[in-house]
Amino acid sequence: MTDIAQLEQLKQQPPSILCLDDEANVLKSLVRLLRQYKFDVSVSTSGQDALEKMHAKEFDVVISDMRMPHMSGAEFLAKARKIAPDSQRILLTGFSDLESTISAVNEGGIHAYVQKPWQNDHLISVIQSGVEKFRLKKQNEILQFHVNQQNLQLKELNSNLEQLVDKRTKQIRNVLKKLEVANENEKREHQSTVELLYNFINANPYLDGKIAESIAGTCTQIARYLNVSQKSITLAPMAGYLAQIGLLAMDPELYNKPINKLNEVQRKTFYTHPSISQLMLMPATHLSDVSDAIYHQFERYNGQGIPKGLAKNDIPIGAMVLSVARDYWEHYEQSDPLLTTKMRHEVALNNIKLGSGSLYHPKIVKSLEASHVQLMASDTSIGSIKVICAQELEESMTLANSLHSHTGIMLLPKGHVFNSKSIVKLQQLEAKKPTPFRIMVKTAK
Repeated sequence: MTDIAQLEQLKQQPPSILCLDDEANVLKSLVRLLRQYKFDVSVSTSGQDALEKMHAKEFDVVISDMRMPHMSGAEFLAKARKIAPDSQRILLTGFSDLESTISAVNEGGIHAYVQKPWQNDHLISVIQSGVEKFRLKKQNEILQFHVNQQNLQLKELNSNLEQLVDKRTKQIRNVLKKLEVANENEKREHQSTVELLYNFINANPYLDGKIAESIAGTCTQIARYLNVSQKSITLAPMAGYLAQIGLLAMDPELYNKPINKLNEVQRKTFYTHPSISQLMLMPATHLSDVSDAIYHQFERYNGQGIPKGLAKNDIPIGAMVLSVARDYWEHYEQSDPLLTTKMRHEVALNNIKLGSGSLYHPKIVKSLEASHVQLMASDTSIGSIKVICAQELEESMTLANSLHSHTGIMLLPKGHVFNSKSIVKLQQLEAKKPTPFRIMVKTAK
């Protein structure tokens, strides 16, 4: 039974009361009174019988007379306390016997006592108070159990996550290590490293490489309109391509459905993927700026983000650009698919503008707005577009659209300027294909 179901069942069932008295007339009076208030009443005329009932069922409140043959109320309540410590214990006494009452308090741990003859209103008030205390205890136990279970799940998930991270990042880190050693003299050529890691993402059936490509393109457009350095413009799309690399180390259950469909523990785990990305990219020291942008991609301009709660210009500019580009395409994907492409872009832009100054840096939002025309259509204004095969390639031709294999793996990114080495590799790949490549190129000016 779920925690919610247990709480609802506790709320719906009538309070159960056990009454113990050796006088039948007293029990009849109690039953008649308590049933008027919809209590579920059980009675016993002996302490032993009452204890047997308590072994079989837990009562909200137990009411006992003090003076009875064979077993006094103090003795009974002391034993009742061991059987059901949460049940509220009320003592009925017809004598002004201080010593007996003190004994009941010490041995039976009574919560209240009422003198005979009782006043109905007072007795009902004491019982209702006992029921409320009993049920609050039970609700607390149910909720505490729920919290403990969630903590255990989180601990287990974290343990499994560490194993997954270690296992699934080993191959990637080895690749990065080899690239570091093999390309020590070519550290500035970041693109080959990014393309390699992007292909890990694209090969995963639960991750959309095309969305990553769109985010990367938007990062580039924003960076250009921000009028930053050429190095920053070069690095901007790399963060977009690799923003999801950390998800490769996680269980697909965490990212093969919308975030709002995850439970609290799963959401917390999902948002650790930028930290995992940083761990994966650590060996590639020449990608440290890209790694920082990915790690801080969920920071917010107003300081309400994660993981560090950085605000305004304390957030790396690459992270702020990535955040806008990522959320732009998330709004685009979540918009009504029946709308035109242009309208979906406008919906995405309007959502980003709503977060200007709170979620996003206003200057970056303005740069997105300025580059919006380029987001709605491919830039084909430079040079002429031709569709050719690999055998027709010439040096200095520029790739108009990224080139993928038939399985979706990116071979070359949009904007690649062909040289002899890349032409030969493509021609070799094409020779193994049943049909030639269809390569969209722009001839250089």
